[in-house]
Amino acid sequence: MSAGLAQSASNSVRFLLDGEQICASDLPPTMTVLEYLREIAHRTGTKEGCAEGDCGACTVVLGELAPDGAQVAYRAVNSCIRLLPTIDGQELITVESLQAPDGRLHPVQQAMVDNHASQCGFCTPGFVMSLFALYLHDAAPSRERVLESLSGNLCRCTGYRPIIDAGLRMGGYPPPANWSREAAGSSARLEALRSLRRQRPLKFPGFHAPRTSNELAAALAADPDAVLLAGGTDIGLWVTQQLRDLPSIIYIGEVAELKRIRSEAAGIVIGAAVPLTEGWAAIVSAYPQLTELAQRFGSPPVRNSGTLCGNIANGSPIGDAMPALIALGAQIELRRGEHTRQLPLERFYLGYQRKDLARGEFVVSVSVPAPRAGQRLASYKLSKRIDQDISAVCAAFAVEQQGTGIVAARVAFGGLAAIPARAHATEAALIGRPWTAETFESAAAALVQDFQPLTDLRASNAYRLQAAGNLLRRFHLEAQGSGTPLRTSELAVKQR
Repeated sequence: MSAGLAQSASNSVRFLLDGEQICASDLPPTMTVLEYLREIAHRTGTKEGCAEGDCGACTVVLGELAPDGAQVAYRAVNSCIRLLPTIDGQELITVESLQAPDGRLHPVQQAMVDNHASQCGFCTPGFVMSLFALYLHDAAPSRERVLESLSGNLCRCTGYRPIIDAGLRMGGYPPPANWSREAAGSSARLEALRSLRRQRPLKFPGFHAPRTSNELAAALAADPDAVLLAGGTDIGLWVTQQLRDLPSIIYIGEVAELKRIRSEAAGIVIGAAVPLTEGWAAIVSAYPQLTELAQRFGSPPVRNSGTLCGNIANGSPIGDAMPALIALGAQIELRRGEHTRQLPLERFYLGYQRKDLARGEFVVSVSVPAPRAGQRLASYKLSKRIDQDISAVCAAFAVEQQGTGIVAARVAFGGLAAIPARAHATEAALIGRPWTAETFESAAAALVQDFQPLTDLRASNAYRLQAAGNLLRRFHLEAQGSGTPLRTSELAVKQR
């Protein structure tokens, strides 16, 4: 590892750390940011807890220059599963970065001290970095925003109240000498990040970051067995948990065309490299009924790294995005070489971890149709924790009503089968029937024709079927009432 400008080095990872341009070379392509910080940079404030992006002890903040070069987006991510080459051209901020040269603490750190919010200490740096990311965006965050920003930090050894207090009060301190909101967007910082822009793609043995869709298609055609990497929230676990030796990696995060969201008359087109944070925001703007599902999908650090299309391509039977997308009739675009094709998302999944994806073919985008007149939509997730948990059942219902009758229905579930799937018998029990409790009781009874769920540590098969039916009943009751569904977290509070 060496520091310096090294502008011509196309095979070295370059990023900013405390204002210094770092040039990291001769490192394995699967080295994580956490490994680099602790073992190479000897910054041990960032901790390793779960090594799977769940506990938040490893949280750092990344700053990425906007395409127009006029501003920087700062976001918290899990460094334990973020591969180092994917932060090329970005700014890396660790808990050590926050303290001023004269030793004064950053307002986030001081608020943690003053509110006795340090817990045992091991997880505290991760909490600080999550709150720091919020601090850069919001001078006076609400309690709800503080809670959301901390949803990826799971330590409970002394409770959350003092930490929440710190998050609510951190904006009341004087601006820091280091890392104020003004300094984060300074011209000097912008210029330093602009200087990292590459003329040629980053490429070294085992890693290639194409810059265009054509380059990506050509690279994958030449090496069809390569691993396609987007945010790494799944592939990172192959490295840290399964200890796999990966083949060569082709990273899609530098392909400009895949980082775009397009709004069209037919709906929204979300590129394969668009982070979940932005992808969900675009979907929720069209379908506010999916707000809770978006907020409960992973955590802010997971959503800031992972991509919506990566979740689709992963093909997990419990991927929480798929039921809603299938219910809405989403389609994906696939490409292999020069050939592209469109495919309904529900037909992409052939069996457990089996997809209609040829060697050398990749997901380009997902298209989410525009809302339809008379359409009622809801999606529900059942899990043992409210935040950042794997669902036992995830359901989505898109039902069109004319007058008192149901004219169309798309019902999809995750967690009930080896793949996320539509419930065709259940849909048939709804279509052509009146919008009544009896109709939905018939639909709930038809679920047994659609699914034979398994029993695992999350839930039994009987629970899954009963819960799926109850979610159908809940959908009917909410639609009959105010039409505004209660958040699951609100239900939990009411039940207490």
